Amino acid sequence: MKSLRWLAAWWLAWLPVVASGAVLQAGAAKVDITDERGLVNDRLYVRALALRSGDNTAVLVSIDAVAIGGIGRIKDDFLPRVRTTLKKELGIPPGHTLFNASHCHGLVHPETEARTVAAVRQAIKNLEPVRAGSGVGRETRIMENRRLILKNGKTVDVRHAYSLPPNDQVASVGPVDPQIGVLRLDRLDGRPLAVVYNFACHPIANTPDRGNSADIAGFASRTIEENLGKNCVALFVQGAGGDINPIDYKAVNHIRSAEPLGMMLGLSTLKAVRKIRCQPNAPLGVHSEQLALPRADLAPRIREMEAERGRLAESLRGTFLNLDEFLPLVMKYRLSTNSPALSSYRYLHELKMDRPNLGRLDAANRRHLEAYVRNIHTMEQITRVNTNLRLLQMHQKSGHAAGNRTVTVELSGLRVGNFVLTTFPGELTVPVGLNIKRAAKHPHAFVAGYTNGYVHYAPTAEQLKNIGGAQEDSDCMLAPEWQPLYEARAVNMIRQLLR
Repeated sequence: MKSLRWLAAWWLAWLPVVASGAVLQAGAAKVDITDERGLVNDRLYVRALALRSGDNTAVLVSIDAVAIGGIGRIKDDFLPRVRTTLKKELGIPPGHTLFNASHCHGLVHPETEARTVAAVRQAIKNLEPVRAGSGVGRETRIMENRRLILKNGKTVDVRHAYSLPPNDQVASVGPVDPQIGVLRLDRLDGRPLAVVYNFACHPIANTPDRGNSADIAGFASRTIEENLGKNCVALFVQGAGGDINPIDYKAVNHIRSAEPLGMMLGLSTLKAVRKIRCQPNAPLGVHSEQLALPRADLAPRIREMEAERGRLAESLRGTFLNLDEFLPLVMKYRLSTNSPALSSYRYLHELKMDRPNLGRLDAANRRHLEAYVRNIHTMEQITRVNTNLRLLQMHQKSGHAAGNRTVTVELSGLRVGNFVLTTFPGELTVPVGLNIKRAAKHPHAFVAGYTNGYVHYAPTAEQLKNIGGAQEDSDCMLAPEWQPLYEARAVNMIRQLLR
């Protein structure tokens, strides 16, 4: 009997808090968190949305930052400190707060913690009755999957940290998620109060001046806010964008800029917003739970990669040419395949005189060029191995080598009407997000990474067969078994929130 009471208490504690039938209230605010020490292109903000239905209060915070802890300016103590303050001052339970980083690589102000609390405080102060509605938009022009599947079965990624593989080695690319998940909140007079929009893409395009920037998400939110009025706050919530780059991420023949990409995302979101019809008294649900996930023992793969690096280094051979000789020579032999050394008539004349030496010179030069190019490609492979090997070594040092076999993550869920969001504190790759959406079987169920902490990348079990080949599978502490554990829990959370 005692065990049955314990089981019942556990079950009730797990169930999400859902308030329905009461008047839904919302308040929004945004506070500037731009670090102005240096060149600034556009402003960074913390945007807060407070929601209340009866005795149930939830807070969603969107921050123009690379992560909530782990990396960047926001440290690991940020989340517990802010939550402690909100609990003490406003009575908001820590599990009722969701903090999402846009993952822009802009620099936040040293006072971001205090300014985040101020944004939430103001959002609570601004609470008023609202109507809520949800919908979906679509954007296909601004992003690309950065994982390249090669003809040899391996996968590499598109990064600034190392070069691309040769074009003739690339067989296919991975998927993207073009869906924009949208929550619209209107005041009772019909004026928009807030828009929450969820989309999967690394906002790392930056601007031509390379100044401090909120990047794609910042420009998108600005576009939405300028169109819907100064009293509307647009909160970007980063999705499962771990393997999604902005389009043309490594373009060298034109100027890259986040602004047009953000404007396109903002306009596509607005198209969806304008189709949404808001209803009163939308149910509000919020949930938070902990999940222990297995960490990978990376030692065997580290040894394999160290051996691979040694083999690649051993394969380097001395070359006849140096760089100064290689550059003009390769241009000549690429532009003129028949007579690169001299005019074509000289080749004909030499052959008529029974002197085939120009042909011999060309053959030797081509061998020298091929040897030089082989070394270049080998050194590019070594660069990729070195970069990703360092990531594996970092995670092994803090994981299995330190006796840590699991990592505990916080999973959160938020429901507002038909809009349901489930979160994870890492860089989910897009197949994970797509899997959860399909399994949830709810048209307005959405997935957010980068929320309530940071545990680096979270690729699929299939992608983890490629450990060491790309950033997503190298900058990862998780064992492949993490994926079904998380996906099942996330889908169950969505279903519980919808009950």
